[in-house]
Amino acid sequence: MPLPSLSVPTYETALPSTGKIIKYRPFLVKEEKVLLLATESDDEKEVESAVKSILKSCIQTRGIKIESLASFDLEYLFLKIRGVSAGEDIKMRVTCQDDNKTVVDVSINLDDINVFKPEGHTNKIMLNEDVGIVMKYPGVDQFINLTLLNKEINDTSEIFELVAKCVDQVFQGEEVWEASDMKLQEVIEFLEGMTQKQFELVQKFFETMPVLKHEIDIVNPNTGITSTYTLEGLQSFFG
Repeated sequence: MPLPSLSVPTYETALPSTGKIIKYRPFLVKEEKVLLLATESDDEKEVESAVKSILKSCIQTRGIKIESLASFDLEYLFLKIRGVSAGEDIKMRVTCQDDNKTVVDVSINLDDINVFKPEGHTNKIMLNEDVGIVMKYPGVDQFINLTLLNKEINDTSEIFELVAKCVDQVFQGEEVWEASDMKLQEVIEFLEGMTQKQFELVQKFFETMPVLKHEIDIVNPNTGITSTYTLEGLQSFFG
């Protein structure tokens, strides 16, 4: 006689980038085991495969491709899935900012954490009067490497490659060049041909990207002084 099947609850949330409502479910024990084993192996490709597989399984809405989601969408979804899997409250130890030595315990409800969208942020960048670019956000590979694996990019060539992968279109007047139709090196060379001020406009796109953000007020028990502590990005909540 077969064992009974366990029902798994589903939840809904809105994607920060589009507002589209999607359904998701918690991690299963076997999935968390796979992710844990992959992480312990120090094999980046194994971690990447495990994360992609688990996200695809947990997202229940049809037609959602994780490869097309922005990194901050994935951070938000990962946070939501983790919340319904292991509990909405996370415990942290925070150093009070007024004396930089007193440590206090705080509890944060994951449902209170949202994606902050800076005012004036845009993915369309005008480089001069008629030439501009349309950017797309870093995707699942960057989410895994930079957020989950906490890798740092210090090499200049790697930085330009990352930026080039986020170029969606180049346009001049009514003429449009799709980055998907170009070689990556062509896009890199286009970026290298910018002036410093033009490239700073591209940098601003990344600096003002939507991000997971939450502020908490911490009272120093020794001084009674309240300080505001800002958490940004997924690593801030689980690092």
